[in-house]
Amino acid sequence: MASKRVLITGSSGLLGRDCLKAFLQDPEWDTLGLAFSRAGGNLKKVDLTDSQQLSETVRDFKPAVILHSAAERRPDIVEKEEEKTAKLNVKSTQLLCDLAKEVGAYVLFISTDYVFDGTSPPYQPSATPNPLNKYGLSKAEGERVVSQASSENVVLRVPILFGVVEKLDESAVTVLFSKVKDASKPAEMNHFERRYPTSCADLAKAIKVLADNRSKNPDLTGFFHWSGTEMMTKYDMAVAMAEVFGLPTSHIVADTKPASGAPRPFDCHLDSSRLEQLGATERTPFRTAVKDALKNCL
Repeated sequence: MASKRVLITGSSGLLGRDCLKAFLQDPEWDTLGLAFSRAGGNLKKVDLTDSQQLSETVRDFKPAVILHSAAERRPDIVEKEEEKTAKLNVKSTQLLCDLAKEVGAYVLFISTDYVFDGTSPPYQPSATPNPLNKYGLSKAEGERVVSQASSENVVLRVPILFGVVEKLDESAVTVLFSKVKDASKPAEMNHFERRYPTSCADLAKAIKVLADNRSKNPDLTGFFHWSGTEMMTKYDMAVAMAEVFGLPTSHIVADTKPASGAPRPFDCHLDSSRLEQLGATERTPFRTAVKDALKNCL
């Protein structure tokens, strides 16, 4: 009989799918995945901005932990759709925190390295946020909501993510592959900002390590970081993707200027040691993981 219950928001999303899989594989956990636009199968369709629908779901399931992975994560979209983003990234987070308190759960909020300005890495979990763009601002606001709602809650900051995608634009890593594949024209790739691409499958295992430890030790609260350890620019990622599939690389051009669009931090490397000490140490090499991620997109 499952003694622990986890409710996962954004379960049809890139990270949510891997989190759902990680928890469903363990019979000790009773797992409910929520989704909206891509609900189906064993996912429950819930609009996180509909307080009545969300309240009924949480009160009915009575989770011990609410893993909140649903968010608008595309910085250039966030710049344009501030109000819509605030609804999902902040207001629904507040509501989940209120409901968690009501049913005796804690919230595990997935945040981002973009809450930092990228000027003084590596960042400890205790570092003070200073976001450069509206996406970072909205997630920093979500962090504030989560922290103020209850000292029991957890914030986990993560960097640029990738995993097995349904379509290339699901991840800011895999989206590069459409230009990599087309050798007929030059593909300019940013070779300025330093990123630490992180596999969602690895991250989901780290999240489960955190939740398992927390069920035994209620003192595991506050801020955590988890990140891949390979520093790469988008240019480096693009070249690696081409090479693992034996594709040409001569058309991939390094653009050494800062990225256009929403301002991006230069280097937000996250210090993951607090979570590593709990046993979350599994990291798949980028080339291995990205080859697997793109297997449906050749």
